[in-house]
Amino acid sequence: MLSNFRPAIVMAAIAMAFFGFVYAFAGTGVAQLVFSHQANGSITANGSTLIGQNWSDTVCPGHPLGSCVFQGRPDDLGPYAANPKQGVAGGDNPLIACQSFPGKKPVCTNGESAATNLGPRSKVLLENTRALIRYWHARGVNPTTDLVTTSGSGYDPDITPADAIAEIPMVSKATGISPARLRSLIAKETHGPELGFLGSRYIDVLQLNEALAKLR
Repeated sequence: MLSNFRPAIVMAAIAMAFFGFVYAFAGTGVAQLVFSHQANGSITANGSTLIGQNWSDTVCPGHPLGSCVFQGRPDDLGPYAANPKQGVAGGDNPLIACQSFPGKKPVCTNGESAATNLGPRSKVLLENTRALIRYWHARGVNPTTDLVTTSGSGYDPDITPADAIAEIPMVSKATGISPARLRSLIAKETHGPELGFLGSRYIDVLQLNEALAKLR
C-alpha cells in the first residue's frame, strides 16, 4: 500500500516546493529586477505615485487652502473629505449601510474606498456635485467633469491634461507663477497612453506637484 501512496506524496511535495516557494521567489525576483519601483509601492519622499492624496489642506498663505498646488479627483475633497469628529475616514463616499434597532439610533457603517454607488437621480450626488462646483468656483476654477466626479476606486492618482489646465488660474494666482510656465510644466509631466495605445494621456498629480515645488 505504501508503494501506492509514495508517488502521490512525492508529487505533492514537488508541487508544494515549486509553486509554494520557487515560483513565488522567482516572481518576486523578476519584479524587483525589472519593476522594482512599482513593486516597492512607487514611494517618493512625498507619498506613492500609485495612490491619490488629499492636497486640499496644503497651506497657501493669503489664499484658500490647497490653491497653491494641483488637485486630483475629488476622492478626498469637499463633501468627501475626512471628518474625524463625525467618524468619517475620508476618501470616496461609498455605499452606506445602516441597521435600525427599536428605540435606538440607526447604526451606519461605510467602507474606506470604492465608488459612491449613488445613482444619477440621487439627491446626495447632486448636492455633492454642486458643493464641488462651488469649491472650485471659489478658487477661480471652471472645473472639468473629472474635477467634480469621484473615481471608481477612490484612490485615483491621475488627472487628464485638461483637468490640470483648468486649475492653472488657481495655481498661478496662489504661487505667482505665470500661466505660460504652468502650461509648459503640465506638458512636461504629461504621460502618453500605456504602450502607446492603451488608455489616454494622463498626469500623475504627485509628480506634477513635486515638479511644481522645484519650479517655485
